[in-house]
Parts: sequence; structure tokens; C-alpha cells
Amino acid sequence: MHRLFSIKHNKEKLINECSSKGITWRFIPPRAPNFGGLWEAAVKTAKSSLVKTIGCRKLSYEDMVTVLYQIEANMNTRPLTPLSDDPTELDALTPGHFLTGGPLLTLPDPQYTEIPTNRLRHYQQLQQLIQHHWQRWRKEYLTELNQQWQKSGSPVDIRVGQMVLLQEDGKPSVAWPLARIEAVQPGDDDIIRVATIKTRRGTYIRPIHRLFPLPFDQQLAVQQQQRAAAESEEKLLEN
Repeated sequence: MHRLFSIKHNKEKLINECSSKGITWRFIPPRAPNFGGLWEAAVKTAKSSLVKTIGCRKLSYEDMVTVLYQIEANMNTRPLTPLSDDPTELDALTPGHFLTGGPLLTLPDPQYTEIPTNRLRHYQQLQQLIQHHWQRWRKEYLTELNQQWQKSGSPVDIRVGQMVLLQEDGKPSVAWPLARIEAVQPGDDDIIRVATIKTRRGTYIRPIHRLFPLPFDQQLAVQQQQRAAAESEEKLLEN
């Protein structure tokens, strides 16, 4: 009874604290994960990649907890939106900011993905499993970002000053290369296929199929398109 009272008290305290700061909660219907949007898509990709990575392997409770905690930390480092509108800003808001107040940091581990499992110690085998999951999940997550961007109707809507994710191979866990668009190079058909980007290490030229707009940037683009379509429809009705 005391535990139930404590949970209810903490829930009311959280609601009152959020209300005082103007935060409102929007809940989805029970058993309707398709209403969740981006976060449910992330859960789906995490589950599918975890099943494919573990396969028929049996893990103890302690091993499973260790693997899940590190996978959770890896997923909570994904960039969501720029921290500011400053065009020189190369830091992004992540789920880890909401949990700890700052980005999540991990100690670098050697790469075990290319080493045969029977040559690794038990802890190294778990790290190898986590690294395999990272490689698979990160690839599927970037693919999901690309699909969401194409659904918005603007697969090449890359603009100057926009923050993007870079698709770089061989990156370690929790490494998300970020860049800002400095210039775009449209072709003779006015379709943008190449962009000049600025990273922490310098300025490079990359094809846009290796650049991924951040998820909330995609939502903003969709909202802007919907707003523009509504305004044009209103003008047509007025005329």
C-alpha cells in the first residue's frame, strides 16, 4: 500500500511540476504503437536488429542486462535537432540530454567485430555483440531517416545552414558525424545532388544520398509544406 501511495504521489508531483512550466502531455491510445511515430519506429528497429544480432544465442540475466543497458545508451546518443539556430553550431540535442542534462559519454572499446568469437573473453564477446548491434541498428536507423524524408515529398530539400548526419563507414559506437550545409551544387536539371559541408575537421564535398536531415528537421519541413499548401488553398478560395 505504501509503494502504491508513493507511486501516486510521485506521479502527481511530476504532473504539477510539468503544469507549472507549461508542459503538456499527449498520450497515444493503448496498444496503438503506430500512433507513436518516430519513437515507436526507433523501438521497432531496435527490437528487430536485436533479434537478428542475438539469434539463437543464450544469454544469462546479467549478460542480457549488460547488453540492453549499453544498447539503450547507444540509442540515446542519436541526434534529434540542433541545439541552437547558430549556423556554426555542430552540437545536437539527444535523448541523453533529457536523462542526464548532457550528452551521454562512453569509454572507447577496441573493435571486436572482425575477431572470431572463440578468441575473445566473455566480456569481449558481449562487447562484440553490442558492436554488431550498433552497426546493424545504425544502418537501419539511417535508412528509416531517409524513408521518412522521402515521404515528406522533398527527398532533395537540402538547404544552406542545415544540420545533417553523415553516413561514414567504420565509425565506433555512439559516433554520429554531424555537419552543416555550406553550399549546394544543383545540376543542369536544377536537382541538387552534391553539397559542400562543414564538419569539425574541415570542409568537404559529399553526395546528398550520404546526408541525412535530423528527424525533427524533417517534421518541420513537413509542417512548412502543409502550411504553404493550406495558405495557397486559402488564396485560391479567396480569388
